[in-house]
Order: sequence, then C-alpha cells, then structure tokens
Amino acid sequence: MNDTEIRQQLLQYRQSIDNLDAALVHILAERFRCTKAVGHLKAEHDLPPADPAREEQQISRLRALAKSADLDPDFAETFLNFIIKEVIRHHEQIAAEHSGIEQ
Repeated sequence: MNDTEIRQQLLQYRQSIDNLDAALVHILAERFRCTKAVGHLKAEHDLPPADPAREEQQISRLRALAKSADLDPDFAETFLNFIIKEVIRHHEQIAAEHSGIEQ
C-alpha cells in the first residue's frame, strides 16, 4: 500500500470507530433510562437499590457473551461493574428523593 491508500484506510477505520462510539453512547443512554425506571419502581416499593444476586448473574452472563464475541471477559466485567456502580448510585439517589431526603 502507498501512503495515500494507508491514509484512506485509516480514515475509514476511524469513521467506523466514530460511528460505533456514537452507537455506544445512545445504547448506554437507553440502558440508563431503563435502569432509572427500575430505580423508581424500587423506591416506590421500598426495595433496596442494589441486588447482588442479579449483579452476579449479569456479570456471569456478560463474561460468557464477551468470551463468545472474542472480547476479554475481564474487560467486560470491569466495564459492567462500572455501569452497575453508577446504576446503584442512581437508585440510591432516586430512593432518597422518594423518601424526601436529598443526597
């Protein structure tokens, strides 16, 4: 490949990466809309913000999905743990707001 072809290929890869990044942001936003709805439901029914059994199940499921997708399962778990931590923070905030206590 000559320099022009290399630059063109690099540009195509980067455009694909940019498109995937945009899709990830939109998917994460939709996921958080859903988990916030769960947080409101939990707050209305006095359920705890965290569900360790569900979290463990999700981590196992995601690790298996990552492995089948040829993605490092440890990375997938780290990523999901980051999301879970943020979801629990949202659920705690929603519960506090529901009970009239601001955090």
